[in-house]
Amino acid sequence: MKQFNAAVVGLGAVSPMHIKSLQAIGIPVTAVCDKDLEKADAIAAELGAKPYTNHNEMLAVGGFDVLHICLPHFLHAPVAIEAMAAGYHVLTEKPMATTIADAQNMIATAKANDVTLGVIFQNRYSPGATLIKETLQSGQLGKPISGWIRVNWHRSDAYYANSDWRGKWATEGGGVLINQTIHSFDMMTHFLGNPTYVDASIANRAHPAIEVEDIAEGVITYGQVPVSFFVNTFHPYDAPASVEVICENGKASLIGEDAEVVFNDGRKLTAGRDEAAMQKFGIKVYWGVSHVKQIQSFYTSLASYTAPKIDGEQGLRTQMLINGIYESAKLGTKIKI
Repeated sequence: MKQFNAAVVGLGAVSPMHIKSLQAIGIPVTAVCDKDLEKADAIAAELGAKPYTNHNEMLAVGGFDVLHICLPHFLHAPVAIEAMAAGYHVLTEKPMATTIADAQNMIATAKANDVTLGVIFQNRYSPGATLIKETLQSGQLGKPISGWIRVNWHRSDAYYANSDWRGKWATEGGGVLINQTIHSFDMMTHFLGNPTYVDASIANRAHPAIEVEDIAEGVITYGQVPVSFFVNTFHPYDAPASVEVICENGKASLIGEDAEVVFNDGRKLTAGRDEAAMQKFGIKVYWGVSHVKQIQSFYTSLASYTAPKIDGEQGLRTQMLINGIYESAKLGTKIKI
């Protein structure tokens, strides 16, 4: 593979997954940036990278090809646009933006500057997601009839109190939908294609200290296929996220990392944790392994001058669904995506 250098901006909770992934596939991290100078210095020293507290300075100095964005949601779009305008490729954490307009501007900037934009939805790379996607594509399950999404997780008041950006419309862009459960909505869209309509409601029922929703429910239609959803962040614990697609010839379920395809004739297919990849890459959690897989795929696409599997257009599709749910809830009516 052609050698690339990477930089990481935002050294919070998700950044180790990017840094460890880059180390696992042999991509040097030559620059890191965080508003906390002590943190930037410490991580830079570990990596042999140059530390920054200002991303504009880092972009100006350069010395890397790809910027990995691990910032709060509201900074994804402006930093990505600045980086791509300066000629850098960008791989950003989800969500790609907080608004559809910002997401579209990101795509336009990538095209105008002939650079690549990728969006992290690493769960698509799990063995379970791969099994279900391939089985649906094969036609063995027949036409999809319906589906559902269930996510019952817990986020404490302290989780929000310890952050200066979570729990606010202006900076997080929403709550349980755009942050905790966006992967499940992306997964259903990955399985069924473009959503067409949504009819939904949202509320804040258990977190009075925040502005955004902690519960959402409704129905999404994919063509003629209705998919119900119920998600919240006031469950007593983080139950496994569940996605299910019911088809003419059986059903496919993804519960946490475990997938099961059950056919009406009694046949069954299963997939679970990718132990081999965890051992190979030295990553102890399954979603960390999926980060490695997506990041490796992104760099392979750069080397071959092809679009990444999860590019800006893919990110926009999920962005439109999430923002469509918010719009439906705000207007109190069914809307077209």
